[in-house]
Amino acid sequence: MADQAIIERGKAALTYRELAAIARGEVQLRLAAATEACLRNGRAIVERIIEKGERAYGISTGLGALSEIVLTGDQQAQLSRNTLLSHACGVGNPLSVTATRAIMASLVNDLCHGHSGVSPAVVHQLVALLNAGITPLVPGQGSVGYITHGAHIGLALIGIGDVAVNDVTQPAATALAAAGLEPIALGAKDGLCLVNGTRCLTGLACLALTEAEHLADWADVIGAMSFEALKGQIAAYDADLLALKPHPGMITVGERLRALLADSEIVAKHQGYRTQDALSIRSIPQIHGATRDQIDHVRRQIEIELTSATDNPLVLGDPDNYRVISNAHPHGQSLAMAMDLLAIAIAELGSVAERRLDRLINPATSTLPAFLVQGGGVNSGMMIAQYAAASLAAENKLLAHPMVTDNYITSAQQEDHLSLGTPGALKCLQVIANARHILAIEYLLAAQALDFYPGLKPGRGTGAAHTALRAEIPPYLEDRFLSPDIALVARRLGETSWAEAVAKALTRSSS
Repeated sequence: MADQAIIERGKAALTYRELAAIARGEVQLRLAAATEACLRNGRAIVERIIEKGERAYGISTGLGALSEIVLTGDQQAQLSRNTLLSHACGVGNPLSVTATRAIMASLVNDLCHGHSGVSPAVVHQLVALLNAGITPLVPGQGSVGYITHGAHIGLALIGIGDVAVNDVTQPAATALAAAGLEPIALGAKDGLCLVNGTRCLTGLACLALTEAEHLADWADVIGAMSFEALKGQIAAYDADLLALKPHPGMITVGERLRALLADSEIVAKHQGYRTQDALSIRSIPQIHGATRDQIDHVRRQIEIELTSATDNPLVLGDPDNYRVISNAHPHGQSLAMAMDLLAIAIAELGSVAERRLDRLINPATSTLPAFLVQGGGVNSGMMIAQYAAASLAAENKLLAHPMVTDNYITSAQQEDHLSLGTPGALKCLQVIANARHILAIEYLLAAQALDFYPGLKPGRGTGAAHTALRAEIPPYLEDRFLSPDIALVARRLGETSWAEAVAKALTRSSS
């Protein structure tokens, strides 16, 4: 990783795109001198509290419902180690490497505000693991919003548990030694700093947002291809018309659709073909635009959270004039709601895509060969691909049910309202993955449908999208194994090469 670009965590917080780039292993992370000073100041306050024998939650007391028990001397450091051991009780399959790295980067970002009072060695170890490609194995389930994921990550810092290095699972102690690192010793409050706050939720939310933004762009491209193949009536996307209902997202989608379909001979030939299109075709600006508006809201919530100190307690001031304040900043209500909203918004992209692709395979609505293949009967064509899309859309309907509206009581009623934001973010990521596969299926079907218009040129953007796909996936002249094609397109929808080809075509169109 030595040749990678470096992102510096300075006085300003990481952006969600920077955090996602770190999570995907695209860049390395470095701490600026100003950040180091913030960490030292916060830690000096904690050490002054210990020196003076003050009572402060999680520093000189137990945790949660045990906060009335006062600890002294070595007990305070022992609490940190015990916190990680007792709180690392996650279950289920491990998080992906990218998801775990997102949480680690989010931990670094939050702790670097300097208000947690964590030992700088904890942050240095997190950065070292990220840059060395050492990723703790973190069970995916068991969080009500925070705690468990951070505890599993924290254990790796002290050489306990398993980690992944280049997709190979090995003991944390072995991986640390191979990277020239040693397990760190934890001090007072360090364990609490690792399990507290909204860091898990925020890291996962950054991934979800970057993926949602990318998918929203693809939904416009693929929807435009279906519109074209279904002989859509372009008047519904008229700029003056859309300006009469000026939702920002809708206006943006209208502009994109007009650019994607610019110079389309297919669209031009079929103007007046029908009085108006079905809503799944006619209302792409309204539906996709509403999703974009929700993405904008989610972005604002994440940007605020990244600039926030979310530990409890927090330290303010300096060692000579400080306050230590118990608070509720670890409660992730704002971001939890945002993740539920994003799940709903992306589920709708998948839902309307399934309706469009259903129209593509039905000769009654497309006037194209049934199931988009010649020789129907011996060939089933794209018949069952629509079944797969319907299944994913149905699953997303269930997953889009809000998590934040549920509630449980933990820690002997000390924590009697929970955001459930972390499982909500994980659920949102699954919705995005499902919607990506629905759109991959629509992409395959729309490209196949456009093949039935020989001699007619598609739009600038839709033509580029069709060309990009056909460079890797040939037309379906007869039935063949579909799953590998769907998987390939879904993978490409998460990458940049095809998107860049479409963007380049749109740039030429506007010049």
